[in-house]
Amino acid sequence: MTLKHLWFAASLALTALLSQHAAAQTSPAPLPAVTTIAALDVPLYMGTWYEIAKFPNRFQAKCAANTRAQYLAQTDGSVQVLNSCTTAEGNPTKALGRAQQIGAANSPKLKVRFAPEWLSWLPLVWGDYWVIDLDADYQLAAVSDSKREYLWVLSRTPQLSPQAYEALLERLKAQHFDVQKLDRTPQATTQR
Repeated sequence: MTLKHLWFAASLALTALLSQHAAAQTSPAPLPAVTTIAALDVPLYMGTWYEIAKFPNRFQAKCAANTRAQYLAQTDGSVQVLNSCTTAEGNPTKALGRAQQIGAANSPKLKVRFAPEWLSWLPLVWGDYWVIDLDADYQLAAVSDSKREYLWVLSRTPQLSPQAYEALLERLKAQHFDVQKLDRTPQATTQR
């Protein structure tokens, strides 16, 4: 091997090493796992929740206002989920789904699907529904998934005090959620 070839090989090795080092420097550190609440009292969680804010997502693209979810416990242990909202044209729209707890009877991790029952055997029709923040009175909640792709802020009332919302945002930031991505959901003060 000539000196020229040796110099060329050393240059390539140094370039590759510097590229790997630069890539390691620019890659963000992996985030810690999403943390759920310790336990969920499912019967207490049932009822109507109003969407205060959410990360934009494709399946709610038509929803412009008045988004809410109604949860109803079923005799088989699952939960009926009825999501509703108003479109930009003022039309009401609804989606009926089903949720199931993952693990123990007080698990804050659920799976939810809005696909037809006959497709329920497919894993891809189920999405994570993890309760990651919940006040002691079950009046304010934050729900996400294992990858922080989705986030919903839910309240038992259509309006939420700015102080309660800001305090929740601080807790979500501590969980490494980009709260700047949240879109506030307009809610009418009276619901039909």
